[in-house]
Amino acid sequence: MSYSSRTIGTVIDDVNRSYLLPAIQRPYVWSSTQIVALFDSLLKGYPISSFMFWAVDDETRAEVRCYKFIENYRPDMMNEPTTTEGRKLVLVLDGQQRLTSLLIGLRGTFSEKTKGARATNASAWSAKTLYLDLLKDPDPRNDDDENDNEFGITYGLAFSERKPTNTHRRHWFKVGSMLDYASDTLLEGLVAKVKTELHAGVSAWERDLAEATLRRLHRVIWKDEAVNFFTETDQSVDRVLDIFVRANDGGKKLSKADLLMSMITSKWSSGSAREEINGFVDYINNGLGVPNTVTRDLVLKASLAVCDYDVVYNVKNFTTEAIGRIERNWVDIKRAVENTFRLLNRHGVTGDNLGSLNAVLPLIYYLHNTPEFDFRGSSEFERVNAAAMHHWLVNSLLVSAFVGHSDQTITIARAAIKEHLKTERGFPTQKLFDAMAKGGRLSQVDERTISELLEMQYGKPRTFVALSLLYQGIDWNGSNWQIDHIIPQADAQKNVLRSRNLPEHRIQEILGAVNSLGNLQLLRGDENNEKGAMPFRSWITGRRVDFHDQHMIPDRLDLCDVLWLPEFVQEREKLIRKRLLELLGPVAA
Repeated sequence: MSYSSRTIGTVIDDVNRSYLLPAIQRPYVWSSTQIVALFDSLLKGYPISSFMFWAVDDETRAEVRCYKFIENYRPDMMNEPTTTEGRKLVLVLDGQQRLTSLLIGLRGTFSEKTKGARATNASAWSAKTLYLDLLKDPDPRNDDDENDNEFGITYGLAFSERKPTNTHRRHWFKVGSMLDYASDTLLEGLVAKVKTELHAGVSAWERDLAEATLRRLHRVIWKDEAVNFFTETDQSVDRVLDIFVRANDGGKKLSKADLLMSMITSKWSSGSAREEINGFVDYINNGLGVPNTVTRDLVLKASLAVCDYDVVYNVKNFTTEAIGRIERNWVDIKRAVENTFRLLNRHGVTGDNLGSLNAVLPLIYYLHNTPEFDFRGSSEFERVNAAAMHHWLVNSLLVSAFVGHSDQTITIARAAIKEHLKTERGFPTQKLFDAMAKGGRLSQVDERTISELLEMQYGKPRTFVALSLLYQGIDWNGSNWQIDHIIPQADAQKNVLRSRNLPEHRIQEILGAVNSLGNLQLLRGDENNEKGAMPFRSWITGRRVDFHDQHMIPDRLDLCDVLWLPEFVQEREKLIRKRLLELLGPVAA
């Protein structure tokens, strides 16, 4: 990795000309004290860490949005977008805070609020410029300032709204004025001028100190190559994003979604894409009555999918054209996503048990392309196809169809739905199964999956999904369905079992069976609360006639006791396997 160096003066001259910020920039967050500490470090000859730049070619420049560095800082201000035509473009990937601070200190101002004033009062804020006291001895051994500071600042640096008054103890020089004295000849003229302006009461030693400090500042700005940087020339935006994340890993971590959101926001013509997308994600997660765990990644990926773009989640697919199309279709995209999650929630699938967000993308694509239906109605078409979508999703989740290489799976599913909708409107369950199988992705429960399903345990997300596949005939609307232990957990506690004088090996067998799928059922919330820890044999006598069949309860009620729990589970697993075979038809061995 090859590094180069430049002086601060030459770099500052290029800031907001060729040096700009990419859309992935963070807000400027440094305080005035941190800026002072940065200049103090430079005057002491300390390194200020390396910078990372990205040299952008003409082709890439057309796809990136750029922003200016903040020069005159005010609280809560945003970086201003700028055009890049007709200029050499270098984007700063690492070093924004330091470079902005150098710019403010040398060429700009820092606005601060008067102590005790209201922040909403415009007159409470004053724009301050950085000054250097040439008579302040930077040697900490000679420091008579009793005000210690956490940054160890020893040079006389301070922000002030107006140039402070010079006295026999203080002589203030505007730090940014040094930008006008690049050459040695100009410096000598400046030194001579300042010496004539010093107070008559300044000692000879202090006059030498003032000259030394002035020459030191000139060296920092125009002689020392303090800006040490690496320039990335690869034009892959995804590579640059990865570099940015790693380079900024010491601060607040940015995810790829954060970076993509910044780039999309920069190209979103109306309002703020960040507020739109974040607000919509919050609405889906918290505004539908049940908890969901939708992410910005899913919404952005869904946007690519429904607009028929490549679904691979990288920067190159979010072109200016793609973002424009997504924005034009944003209302319809939101409708499809919302209707999809309302459908899932009505079937008991929530953030607690939806194991794969990618698995819902084919459903979002289908609903986006059938806008005349929201599948909340009572028509036969909506009822049948809502059940079909749920059936397909549950199968896909149980076989982990969207785990690993999911982009290819999503693309295959989307193509099958798109082709189907040319002639039909219903959800193409079997066509999806067939298309994904041809693409090498199992999406339907088979014999192996049934065996794995029977090994599922209480508390795992896929367990609810597995049980929901078994309960095909129940009405999900308006009911809160919960997973219940048929033989109560309270009966299968070690101390309870030992009180019944059972041998230790039998206790372990019972404990191993209590949380297995064979001892779990779905009950409405009110039924589950009524059942509580009541012994199952006592509770089941009051159930309706079809309860045994619906919940696959063995006819042998003598097994419905914790003492016979392993045998009860074995018998119920036979009924579960039979139910699955009835639902799925013959499955491959």
